[in-house]
Amino acid sequence: MIRSRHPALLPALAALALAAGCASLAFGPVPIAPGRLAAVLTGHGDRIASAIVLGLRLPRAVLGLAVGGMLGLAGAALQGYLRNPLAEPSVLGTANTAALGAVAAIYFGLAAAHPLLLPLLAILGALGSLALLALLSGRAEGPLTLILAGIAVGTVAGAGISLALNLSPNPFAAMEIMNWLMGSLENRSVAHVWIALPCVAVGTSLLLLDGRALDALTLGEDGARALGVDLARTRLRLLLGVAIGVGGAVAVSGAIGFVGLIVPHLVRPLTDRSPSAVLLPSMLAGAALLTLADVAVRLIPTTAELKLGVVTAFLGVPVFLVHLLRERRLW
Repeated sequence: MIRSRHPALLPALAALALAAGCASLAFGPVPIAPGRLAAVLTGHGDRIASAIVLGLRLPRAVLGLAVGGMLGLAGAALQGYLRNPLAEPSVLGTANTAALGAVAAIYFGLAAAHPLLLPLLAILGALGSLALLALLSGRAEGPLTLILAGIAVGTVAGAGISLALNLSPNPFAAMEIMNWLMGSLENRSVAHVWIALPCVAVGTSLLLLDGRALDALTLGEDGARALGVDLARTRLRLLLGVAIGVGGAVAVSGAIGFVGLIVPHLVRPLTDRSPSAVLLPSMLAGAALLTLADVAVRLIPTTAELKLGVVTAFLGVPVFLVHLLRERRLW
């Protein structure tokens, strides 16, 4: 059961995500008026508007909502499970290993051989992080062991990415790797949607199952066990959900940071602050935030389109400053 200090929170966030999706369809280098957009969506649009909306912007809008929602939900679940307000998907190394899989596809030329090999290797990389986490953390149920194992996995993956950049056969390959690492939804197609959506759906289902367990863990491991929570199964579902969901998201969007970290902090004051109450609002807010950020990168007048990861990094700075000022009791 979702508890909220503001009963209208979920409907408001759902409306915001829907509005962000519509804005993603309407705004860009060629704006589409509401009447033309409605005509396209009802199957009566002109040829040019239909090609822009259905061929270019609809996959991008769907991916923005799916990737943002997955990152927001994964961040909220990890902050609840690890009881650490700084937790996000990269803390378990999942995002880094997915990025390493994609970088390997670019480095060895597999991405040029077939466009689907890059996202598939990214997903395999994310699943590989799951095996490494299980191997390193063993049967330990405490969050500290999992965090340390995640840092180790993420560090190894980061070293692999740096090695690929260092040994890149030519500047063009290095530039392609750097562009992918900065994250973007530019030039994504329906094929990318079909790669990401099943992974995001599975990851979302697994993470939303553990709301009660996350609430019980606020009492500590012993308290959760006393309430009947199976900590081993909870950890397995959480790791699978993050690896599959975030792996599928990163596979099509590139490395996009800060969404999973800042979104739970934005919505938590509007809830009763229990971990389960933050999950669904974080998913909706993450979807709206990333989609609106993607609209912004198209509208900001620059010679080359800004990368989405750069914009989300700038969005994260004010949130950290507010928390810093509150910790110092200056606000």
